[in-house]
Amino acid sequence: MSLPPGFLDELRTRLTLSQVVGRKVMWDKRKSNQGKGDFWAPCPFHHEKTASFHVDDRKGFYYCFGCHAKGDVIGFVKDTENVSFMEAIELLAREAGMSVPRPDPKSQERTDKRAELADVMEEAVKYFRMSLKTGAAAAARDYLNRRGLKQEGQDRFEIGFAPNDRKGLFAALTGRGISAQHLIDSGMCIKPDDGGEPYDRFRGRIMFPIRDARGRCIAFGGRAMDPNARAKYLNSPETILFDKGRSLYHHGPARAAVGRGQPLIVAEGYMDVIALALGGFEGSVAPLGTAITEHQLNLMWQISPEPIIALDGDKAGLRAAYRLIDVALPMLQTGRALRFALMPQGQDPDDLIRAKGPQAVQDVLDNALSLVELMWQRETEGQNFDSPDRRASLDKRLREALMQITDKSLRSHYGQAMRDLRWDLFRPKRSAKKPWSAQTKQRAHATTRASVLVQSDGDISQTLREAVIVAVVLKTPQVIERFYDDLVMLELGDRTTAEILGLLLELRPTSMDDAIAQLSSEIPIETLERFMGQSHLSVIPSCKKPGNIDLASMTLQEELVKLAAHKGLLAELNEAFEIPDDDLDDTVLWRLGQAADAQNRAARPDKDDVGQFDMGENGARINRDERSKLDALIQTIRYDKRKK
Repeated sequence: MSLPPGFLDELRTRLTLSQVVGRKVMWDKRKSNQGKGDFWAPCPFHHEKTASFHVDDRKGFYYCFGCHAKGDVIGFVKDTENVSFMEAIELLAREAGMSVPRPDPKSQERTDKRAELADVMEEAVKYFRMSLKTGAAAAARDYLNRRGLKQEGQDRFEIGFAPNDRKGLFAALTGRGISAQHLIDSGMCIKPDDGGEPYDRFRGRIMFPIRDARGRCIAFGGRAMDPNARAKYLNSPETILFDKGRSLYHHGPARAAVGRGQPLIVAEGYMDVIALALGGFEGSVAPLGTAITEHQLNLMWQISPEPIIALDGDKAGLRAAYRLIDVALPMLQTGRALRFALMPQGQDPDDLIRAKGPQAVQDVLDNALSLVELMWQRETEGQNFDSPDRRASLDKRLREALMQITDKSLRSHYGQAMRDLRWDLFRPKRSAKKPWSAQTKQRAHATTRASVLVQSDGDISQTLREAVIVAVVLKTPQVIERFYDDLVMLELGDRTTAEILGLLLELRPTSMDDAIAQLSSEIPIETLERFMGQSHLSVIPSCKKPGNIDLASMTLQEELVKLAAHKGLLAELNEAFEIPDDDLDDTVLWRLGQAADAQNRAARPDKDDVGQFDMGENGARINRDERSKLDALIQTIRYDKRKK
């Protein structure tokens, strides 16, 4: 049975060889290097104790240095499952979520035609290479020399020239026995609509052959010599050989270079790739005049687990990087990452390497941003977050972006990184001189270092009170609506406490169980357990009785008032401390006194609770005087009934 062109390539793209082989062998962790796609194990085809069976995930081949067994993923399934070629295809297709096409009597015909067109393309390479040496190509040779592309580089990348002749290629190749239809089908010539003779697609251009991973020429890219040309760069049209969105320039050589330990660098254009490769960065590729597609990303990740996207240092380059974020997020998995190296303003890799040499490029690569850093930059750069609405809008955008990541574990780590960046942006700015707040952590015994008292970098009582407020909201989230305006304005001093409250206000859970279920998808459950396990929270009545809205409301009301009074006093004390002694006057002292009185009044209920209030069975506070009057009334009613 013949399979359609590209089916086997797609099958190999969806499945890694190590994934299939890993079901039959136990990898030698000391010898294997998973990050580079390099795996070793005892051979499944003969008995041995040493790991002589080698899997190269990037090339998609295995080889045993003992019994010399070798092949690809299809051959491995054939030999280990003892099945035919088509049976192996069916097993792998089922695993990859693909359906095997039905027999197509024309598939062999298309396969033969692909081979014929590949031969046409090789003849075109020869023609363009020869044309570059003619007098008509003098300007093209001068241009290449000015760009630093000497003869050795031209030969290595098979650079050619298409003369400004309407039928130069057509005449040369038909003279060698190639049919006009083959020239049209290969994309090298265009058939006019009026039925006239075909003419050359590329004229007056420097030509760059585009080869697939196997080294076959499948298309060309042409750089116009005429500055007034409608298109500076022109690619071959899509043909049965060439799918622009599934191809990479310099694919095969780059894959081999990455296998030797070089990084995979993704540049924008042909000259960037050539300059990088000649400068020592041989693992360089480029998309073909379009934004990077999902298929191209998959090809890149087959070559390297962490490609470096090297984009031009201008607004267009940055926009391209931002667009790629949205393409990459749904495709991220453990072992699949991206980094972004942004060139200096107004330069591309070719400019930089010619101006300052390979080391300048290496410096940019060494400072490449991770995907999460670039995503944060995209959402925050040039914006002002001076209001709760703007901060909430940022949180929403970040959450929507993160939800595109399908791997839950990876999404959790990305979420934590985002929360860290958010904390650094929004954390309260503390004065360098604050005598009334603890500014350093005290030494502690190892068993107490994890406590909130030791971890707090601010005032201890304030940190404890903030934890109580957030714990009450977590245990009884139904109070959020009632206290939303007060809660959203809180500037909390502890990172974990601030994260939990921010998520609660955004998610609006309906119960404690709902809150924990939603929070655990954003915050590690261990973090939540540590927060709720703080000893001072275990004595709070509203934490003991989750869901009691009246009790939770009473606690929140008191704690918010106390916290506001305490912060007010600290603010007055710090302001007074920064005033020179000679400038202190009665106004400052009066303000300090008022702030102190406010804190005392806010704290007084703590002392009066025992004498003035009782606790009802439902957890609500009852005024003791009112309770006594009610009891007396009930007793009177009962006495009257007995008397009657």
